Amino acid sequence: MAKRRTATDTPPVGLKDAKLDDLRAAIRLSREPGWNQVVADWRLMLEAGDSFGLATPNGRLVASGLTVPFGGPFGWISMILVTEPFRRRGLATYLMGRCIRALKARRLVPALDATPAGREVYRSMGFKDIYRITRFGAAAPDFGDEAMPPGVAVRRLGRKDIPTVAAYDRPIFGADRAFLIEHLRARRPAQAFIAVRGTKVCGYVLAREGQSSSQIGPLVADDAATAASLLARSLKAGKGAVCIDVLDRHRAMRKRLTASGFVAQFPFIRMIYKHDRPFDDVRRVVAITGPELA
Repeated sequence: MAKRRTATDTPPVGLKDAKLDDLRAAIRLSREPGWNQVVADWRLMLEAGDSFGLATPNGRLVASGLTVPFGGPFGWISMILVTEPFRRRGLATYLMGRCIRALKARRLVPALDATPAGREVYRSMGFKDIYRITRFGAAAPDFGDEAMPPGVAVRRLGRKDIPTVAAYDRPIFGADRAFLIEHLRARRPAQAFIAVRGTKVCGYVLAREGQSSSQIGPLVADDAATAASLLARSLKAGKGAVCIDVLDRHRAMRKRLTASGFVAQFPFIRMIYKHDRPFDDVRRVVAITGPELA
C-alpha cells in the first residue's frame, strides 16, 4: 500500500513562501520540463484563483502551484512545478496542500489532470482516478474537410455568442467557465467555431497559441460527427504544429487523428479529490482545454 502523504503548513527547510508576481520567473518553470504554456496562460490563472510559490532566501523562484476556481462544485489545481535541483524534497506535496486548502476554503472540490508519475503522488493524498486522456500532436496535420451532420451549421464563434455557449457548456462541463471561454475566444478568434442545430447550440471549439505548438480545446459536441466538423474547421483556420488532448473513450476521434498525421504523445489521468465520478459529461466532452485548465 502506498504511503499516505501529509501536507504541512510549513515551507520546506531552506525555502520561503513567494508570490508568483514575476511572469518571467514563472514561465521559466514551465519551460524547463517542456510544457506548452505561454505568458497569457499564466496571467489568466494568476488572475482567476489562488497562487503559491517557493523561493530560495535570495528570491529565486523554484516551485509553483495554482488554483483555478470554477462557478460550480469544483476547482482546478494547476502548474505544480518544481525545478530539477529541488525535486524530491517535499515541495510538490507542500504546494498541493496549499492548493487543496485554498479550494476547500472556497467550498470547491479539488480536481486535476495528472501525469502518470504525478498520479502516484496524488493518489497518496486522496485523489481518485476518473478517466484517461491522451495528447495528440502533429507538425502539419491533414485532417481534411468534414461534412456537417444534417441540420447542423458551423460558423465562427463571435463575442455575442459567449453567453449562449457558456450556458450550453455549463451542464456539460459541470460548472460555469464563461471567463475561460471568453478568454480563449479572444486568443484565437479565427479558430473559434460554434455548431447550431436550428436555434440551439450543439457544439463548439476553441484554440490558443502555445510555447511549442498551438492547442485545440475545449472541443465539446453533442455527437461525433459534429465534433469532427468543428475540429476540421478549427484546424483549417490555423497553421503550424498543433496538439489536442482527447478523452480516451472517444475512439473514433482518436482513430481519425491518427489517420490525419497526429501522433499520440503522452497520457494524463483526470483525478478528483475523494470522488470517483466525473463532474463533466464525458459523452460530449471530446477534448479538454488542457491539463492546466481542465
